[in-house]
Amino acid sequence: MAGLARCRRGTRAASRVIAFALLVSSGGLLASGCRDEKPAAPLQSLRPEPLPSLASSTEPRGDGGARDAGAAVAMAPVYGEPLPEAAVRLQLEGERVRVGGEAFEPSKPGDAKRLAERVKGREVLVVPDADTFLAQTSELLEVLRDAAKRTWLAHPDAPVAYPVVLRDEEGFRAWLAEVAPGKLRIIQRADGFELSTSVGKLPGPDANGPSVPVREGRQDLATLRHGLGLLAGRFKTSEDICLVPSFGTEVAQAARALGAVYTAPGEPLFETLCLVFPTPPRRGGEDAGAKPGPTPSE
Repeated sequence: MAGLARCRRGTRAASRVIAFALLVSSGGLLASGCRDEKPAAPLQSLRPEPLPSLASSTEPRGDGGARDAGAAVAMAPVYGEPLPEAAVRLQLEGERVRVGGEAFEPSKPGDAKRLAERVKGREVLVVPDADTFLAQTSELLEVLRDAAKRTWLAHPDAPVAYPVVLRDEEGFRAWLAEVAPGKLRIIQRADGFELSTSVGKLPGPDANGPSVPVREGRQDLATLRHGLGLLAGRFKTSEDICLVPSFGTEVAQAARALGAVYTAPGEPLFETLCLVFPTPPRRGGEDAGAKPGPTPSE
Protein backbone atom coordinates (compact mmCIF):
# COMPACT_ATOMS: atom_id res chain seq x y z
CA MET A 1 0.00 0.00 0.00
CA ALA A 2 2.84 2.36 0.87
CA GLY A 3 4.39 1.70 -2.54
CA LEU A 4 1.12 2.38 -4.27
CA ALA A 5 0.76 5.73 -2.44
CA ARG A 6 4.32 6.71 -3.38
CA CYS A 7 3.53 5.84 -7.01
CA ARG A 8 0.41 8.00 -7.01
CA ARG A 9 2.30 10.94 -5.46
CA GLY A 10 5.00 10.60 -8.10
CA THR A 11 2.42 10.55 -10.89
CA ARG A 12 0.72 13.69 -9.58
CA ALA A 13 4.07 15.48 -9.27
CA ALA A 14 4.99 14.55 -12.84
CA SER A 15 1.63 15.82 -14.08
CA ARG A 16 2.19 19.14 -12.32
CA VAL A 17 5.64 19.45 -13.92
CA ILE A 18 4.23 18.72 -17.38
CA ALA A 19 1.36 21.20 -16.90
CA PHE A 20 3.77 23.90 -15.75
CA ALA A 21 6.01 23.28 -18.75
CA LEU A 22 3.04 23.55 -21.11
CA LEU A 23 1.91 26.80 -19.46
CA VAL A 24 5.36 28.32 -19.78
CA SER A 25 5.57 27.22 -23.42
CA SER A 26 2.12 28.65 -24.20
CA GLY A 27 2.96 31.91 -22.47
CA GLY A 28 6.14 32.18 -24.51
CA LEU A 29 4.21 31.73 -27.75
CA LEU A 30 1.68 34.35 -26.71
CA ALA A 31 4.41 36.77 -25.74
CA SER A 32 6.17 36.11 -29.03
CA GLY A 33 2.92 36.76 -30.92
CA CYS A 34 2.39 40.04 -29.11
CA ARG A 35 5.91 41.20 -29.96
CA ASP A 36 5.25 40.55 -33.68
CA GLU A 37 2.11 42.72 -33.78
CA LYS A 38 2.64 46.25 -35.08
CA PRO A 39 0.85 49.11 -33.37
CA ALA A 40 -2.05 50.60 -35.30
CA ALA A 41 -1.26 53.74 -37.25
CA PRO A 42 -2.59 56.87 -35.56
CA LEU A 43 -5.77 58.23 -37.12
CA GLN A 44 -4.03 61.50 -37.91
CA SER A 45 -1.71 59.68 -40.34
CA LEU A 46 -4.74 58.59 -42.40
CA ARG A 47 -5.69 62.19 -43.23
CA PRO A 48 -4.86 63.30 -46.80
CA GLU A 49 -1.77 65.38 -47.32
CA PRO A 50 -2.43 69.12 -47.12
CA LEU A 51 -2.67 71.02 -50.37
CA PRO A 52 0.25 73.20 -51.42
CA SER A 53 -0.30 76.94 -51.33
CA LEU A 54 0.01 79.86 -53.74
CA ALA A 55 0.06 82.31 -50.84
CA SER A 56 3.65 83.52 -51.04
CA SER A 57 5.48 86.78 -51.49
CA THR A 58 6.80 85.78 -54.90
CA GLU A 59 5.09 84.17 -57.84
CA PRO A 60 6.35 82.71 -61.13
CA ARG A 61 6.99 84.88 -64.16
CA GLY A 62 6.10 83.72 -67.61
CA ASP A 63 9.83 83.20 -68.32
CA GLY A 64 10.24 80.88 -65.33
CA GLY A 65 11.64 83.46 -62.88
CA ALA A 66 9.84 85.12 -59.99
CA ARG A 67 8.19 88.46 -59.39
CA ASP A 68 6.72 90.34 -56.47
CA ALA A 69 3.10 89.51 -55.71
CA GLY A 70 2.13 93.14 -56.26
CA ALA A 71 3.93 93.50 -59.60
CA ALA A 72 2.26 93.64 -63.00
CA VAL A 73 0.81 90.49 -64.50
CA ALA A 74 3.52 88.38 -66.14
CA MET A 75 3.08 87.38 -69.76
CA ALA A 76 2.60 83.62 -70.02
CA PRO A 77 3.76 81.89 -73.22
CA VAL A 78 0.87 80.36 -75.16
CA TYR A 79 1.11 76.58 -75.53
CA GLY A 80 -1.27 74.01 -76.95
CA GLU A 81 -1.72 71.48 -79.74
CA PRO A 82 -1.32 72.19 -83.47
CA LEU A 83 -4.57 73.17 -85.20
CA PRO A 84 -6.35 70.06 -86.53
CA GLU A 85 -6.09 70.41 -90.30
CA ALA A 86 -8.97 68.11 -91.27
CA ALA A 87 -11.46 69.47 -88.72
CA VAL A 88 -14.70 71.20 -89.68
CA ARG A 89 -14.22 74.87 -88.79
CA LEU A 90 -17.05 76.51 -86.82
CA GLN A 91 -16.84 80.28 -86.40
CA LEU A 92 -18.80 81.62 -83.42
CA GLU A 93 -20.99 84.69 -83.99
CA GLY A 94 -23.05 85.10 -80.83
CA GLU A 95 -25.96 82.67 -80.94
CA ARG A 96 -25.13 81.81 -84.54
CA VAL A 97 -22.32 79.67 -85.89
CA ARG A 98 -20.92 79.80 -89.39
CA VAL A 99 -19.58 76.76 -91.26
CA GLY A 100 -18.04 77.94 -94.48
CA GLY A 101 -20.68 80.13 -96.12
CA GLU A 102 -23.57 78.58 -94.21
CA ALA A 103 -24.99 79.97 -90.95
CA PHE A 104 -26.81 78.00 -88.27
CA GLU A 105 -28.72 78.97 -85.14
CA PRO A 106 -28.45 75.85 -82.94
CA SER A 107 -31.21 77.14 -80.64
CA LYS A 108 -33.63 76.41 -83.51
CA PRO A 109 -34.40 72.67 -83.69
CA GLY A 110 -34.20 72.61 -87.49
CA ASP A 111 -30.80 74.27 -87.56
CA ALA A 112 -29.54 72.07 -84.74
CA LYS A 113 -30.53 68.97 -86.72
CA ARG A 114 -28.83 70.22 -89.90
CA LEU A 115 -25.69 71.12 -87.99
CA ALA A 116 -25.61 67.70 -86.32
CA GLU A 117 -25.71 66.06 -89.76
CA ARG A 118 -22.90 68.34 -90.94
CA VAL A 119 -20.53 67.44 -88.08
CA LYS A 120 -21.57 63.84 -87.40
CA GLY A 121 -18.49 61.68 -86.88
CA ARG A 122 -16.16 64.57 -87.77
CA GLU A 123 -13.54 66.47 -85.82
CA VAL A 124 -14.67 70.05 -85.21
CA LEU A 125 -12.65 73.20 -84.49
CA VAL A 126 -14.63 75.88 -82.63
CA VAL A 127 -13.17 79.33 -83.37
CA PRO A 128 -14.36 81.95 -80.84
CA ASP A 129 -14.87 85.61 -81.57
CA ALA A 130 -14.34 88.30 -78.95
CA ASP A 131 -17.96 88.73 -77.89
CA THR A 132 -19.65 85.31 -77.71
CA PHE A 133 -20.45 84.21 -74.16
CA LEU A 134 -20.60 80.62 -72.97
CA ALA A 135 -24.32 80.97 -72.19
CA GLN A 136 -24.95 81.62 -75.90
CA THR A 137 -23.33 78.35 -76.97
CA SER A 138 -25.24 75.79 -74.89
CA GLU A 139 -27.28 74.35 -77.81
CA LEU A 140 -24.23 74.35 -80.08
CA LEU A 141 -22.03 72.51 -77.56
CA GLU A 142 -24.80 70.00 -76.90
CA VAL A 143 -24.94 69.23 -80.64
CA LEU A 144 -21.16 68.83 -80.76
CA ARG A 145 -21.12 66.64 -77.66
CA ASP A 146 -23.69 64.28 -79.16
CA ALA A 147 -22.66 64.28 -82.84
CA ALA A 148 -19.02 65.25 -83.36
CA LYS A 149 -16.19 62.75 -83.15
CA ARG A 150 -13.99 65.24 -81.31
CA THR A 151 -14.27 68.91 -80.43
CA TRP A 152 -11.36 71.35 -80.40
CA LEU A 153 -11.39 74.90 -79.03
CA ALA A 154 -9.08 77.32 -80.85
CA HIS A 155 -6.99 79.85 -78.94
CA PRO A 156 -7.98 83.38 -80.00
CA ASP A 157 -4.42 84.76 -80.04
CA ALA A 158 -2.21 81.93 -81.30
CA PRO A 159 -2.36 79.07 -83.87
CA VAL A 160 -3.01 76.37 -81.27
CA ALA A 161 -6.10 74.51 -80.07
CA TYR A 162 -7.28 72.29 -77.23
CA PRO A 163 -9.20 69.00 -77.48
CA VAL A 164 -12.03 69.09 -74.95
CA VAL A 165 -14.54 66.66 -73.54
CA LEU A 166 -17.86 68.52 -73.36
CA ARG A 167 -20.02 68.09 -70.25
CA ASP A 168 -23.25 69.86 -69.41
CA GLU A 169 -24.20 70.51 -65.78
CA GLU A 170 -25.66 67.04 -65.25
CA GLY A 171 -22.63 65.39 -66.82
CA PHE A 172 -20.36 67.49 -64.65
CA ARG A 173 -22.17 66.42 -61.48
CA ALA A 174 -21.90 62.78 -62.57
CA TRP A 175 -18.16 63.24 -63.11
CA LEU A 176 -17.78 64.78 -59.65
CA ALA A 177 -19.62 61.81 -58.10
CA GLU A 178 -17.12 59.30 -59.48
CA VAL A 179 -14.88 57.71 -56.85
CA ALA A 180 -11.44 58.89 -57.88
CA PRO A 181 -8.72 61.04 -56.32
CA GLY A 182 -8.35 64.65 -57.30
CA LYS A 183 -11.44 65.64 -59.31
CA LEU A 184 -9.52 68.76 -60.26
CA ARG A 185 -11.36 71.74 -61.70
CA ILE A 186 -10.61 75.31 -62.65
CA ILE A 187 -13.53 77.51 -61.61
CA GLN A 188 -13.25 80.57 -63.86
CA ARG A 189 -14.85 83.52 -62.09
CA ALA A 190 -15.01 87.24 -62.78
CA ASP A 191 -12.50 87.84 -59.96
CA GLY A 192 -10.05 85.10 -60.91
CA PHE A 193 -9.54 81.34 -60.92
CA GLU A 194 -10.42 79.00 -58.08
CA LEU A 195 -8.54 75.69 -58.19
CA SER A 196 -10.77 73.10 -56.52
CA THR A 197 -10.05 69.48 -55.63
CA SER A 198 -11.73 66.60 -53.83
CA VAL A 199 -10.06 67.78 -50.58
CA GLY A 200 -10.63 71.51 -50.89
CA LYS A 201 -9.36 74.46 -52.89
CA LEU A 202 -5.76 75.45 -53.50
CA PRO A 203 -5.07 78.33 -51.07
CA GLY A 204 -4.24 81.68 -52.60
CA PRO A 205 -3.11 85.03 -51.18
CA ASP A 206 -6.62 85.67 -49.80
CA ALA A 207 -8.28 82.81 -47.93
CA ASN A 208 -11.70 84.19 -48.86
CA GLY A 209 -10.88 84.90 -52.49
CA PRO A 210 -9.98 82.83 -55.55
CA SER A 211 -6.76 80.83 -55.70
CA VAL A 212 -5.47 83.04 -58.54
CA PRO A 213 -7.03 86.52 -58.41
CA VAL A 214 -7.38 88.85 -61.37
CA ARG A 215 -4.57 91.43 -61.54
CA GLU A 216 -5.08 94.83 -63.10
CA GLY A 217 -8.23 93.50 -64.74
CA ARG A 218 -6.35 90.69 -66.50
CA GLN A 219 -6.19 86.93 -66.08
CA ASP A 220 -2.99 85.84 -64.33
CA LEU A 221 -2.25 82.83 -66.52
CA ALA A 222 1.38 82.51 -65.39
CA THR A 223 0.29 81.96 -61.78
CA LEU A 224 -2.55 79.72 -62.91
CA ARG A 225 -0.05 77.51 -64.75
CA HIS A 226 2.12 77.42 -61.62
CA GLY A 227 -0.87 76.43 -59.47
CA LEU A 228 -1.86 73.67 -61.86
CA GLY A 229 1.69 72.36 -61.68
CA LEU A 230 1.39 72.19 -57.89
CA LEU A 231 -1.84 70.21 -58.22
CA ALA A 232 -0.29 67.84 -60.76
CA GLY A 233 2.49 67.15 -58.26
CA ARG A 234 0.02 66.60 -55.42
CA PHE A 235 -2.42 64.38 -57.38
CA LYS A 236 -0.02 62.30 -59.44
CA THR A 237 -2.66 59.78 -60.59
CA SER A 238 -5.22 62.36 -61.78
CA GLU A 239 -5.48 62.27 -65.57
CA ASP A 240 -8.27 64.79 -66.19
CA ILE A 241 -9.25 68.31 -65.22
CA CYS A 242 -12.42 70.32 -65.87
CA LEU A 243 -12.63 73.99 -66.77
CA VAL A 244 -15.84 75.41 -65.30
CA PRO A 245 -16.31 78.98 -66.55
CA SER A 246 -19.10 81.14 -65.21
CA PHE A 247 -21.77 81.20 -67.88
CA GLY A 248 -21.18 84.91 -68.46
CA THR A 249 -17.58 84.23 -69.50
CA GLU A 250 -16.52 84.85 -73.09
CA VAL A 251 -15.61 81.65 -74.91
CA ALA A 252 -12.33 83.29 -75.96
CA GLN A 253 -11.40 83.79 -72.29
CA ALA A 254 -12.12 80.13 -71.56
CA ALA A 255 -9.80 79.15 -74.42
CA ARG A 256 -7.04 81.34 -72.99
CA ALA A 257 -7.45 79.65 -69.60
CA LEU A 258 -7.01 76.20 -71.17
CA GLY A 259 -3.58 77.30 -72.34
CA ALA A 260 -2.41 77.32 -68.71
CA VAL A 261 -2.81 73.53 -68.59
CA TYR A 262 0.16 73.25 -70.99
CA THR A 263 3.77 73.68 -69.92
CA ALA A 264 5.22 73.38 -73.43
CA PRO A 265 3.90 72.79 -76.97
CA GLY A 266 1.94 69.52 -76.95
CA GLU A 267 2.70 68.87 -73.26
CA PRO A 268 -0.39 69.20 -71.03
CA LEU A 269 -0.19 68.62 -67.30
CA PHE A 270 -3.31 66.43 -67.55
CA GLU A 271 -4.25 63.98 -70.28
CA THR A 272 -7.92 64.98 -70.64
CA LEU A 273 -9.40 68.48 -70.63
CA CYS A 274 -13.10 68.91 -69.90
CA LEU A 275 -15.18 72.00 -70.65
CA VAL A 276 -18.42 72.44 -68.69
CA PHE A 277 -21.23 74.29 -70.48
CA PRO A 278 -24.72 75.35 -69.38
CA THR A 279 -27.48 72.82 -69.93
CA PRO A 280 -29.73 74.10 -72.75
CA PRO A 281 -33.27 75.04 -71.74
CA ARG A 282 -35.83 72.34 -72.49
CA ARG A 283 -38.93 73.25 -74.42
CA GLY A 284 -42.57 72.32 -73.94
CA GLY A 285 -43.30 69.45 -71.57
CA GLU A 286 -39.65 68.67 -71.01
CA ASP A 287 -39.46 71.43 -68.43
CA ALA A 288 -42.47 70.26 -66.46
CA GLY A 289 -41.56 69.34 -62.90
CA ALA A 290 -37.89 70.07 -63.48
CA LYS A 291 -35.99 71.51 -60.58
CA PRO A 292 -33.09 73.92 -61.10
CA GLY A 293 -29.79 72.33 -60.22
CA PRO A 294 -26.78 74.01 -58.63
CA THR A 295 -24.37 75.97 -60.76
CA PRO A 296 -21.20 74.04 -61.68
CA SER A 297 -19.11 75.98 -59.18
CA GLU A 298 -21.22 74.85 -56.23
